Amino acid sequence: MVNQDITVYWRPGCGFCARLFRDIESAGLAHDRVNIWDDRDGASFVRSVANGNETVPTVLVGKHAMVNPSLQQIQAALS
Repeated sequence: MVNQDITVYWRPGCGFCARLFRDIESAGLAHDRVNIWDDRDGASFVRSVANGNETVPTVLVGKHAMVNPSLQQIQAALS
């Protein structure tokens, strides 16, 4: 797997995050993970793209940020 510049911002206990991780891994997409509870800059980034909220999963593909995207949206952003 080659990292195609996918970063997933998440937090422990997030069911939506767990599902997205399963989908991304099943699709064979490499990605980086940022736990917003451990990374202040990561939490700040999420708030900057989620209307001030810490909504996760938030995914960054290149320079394109998406809040709670589907696998299909991530794959489209890679195209």
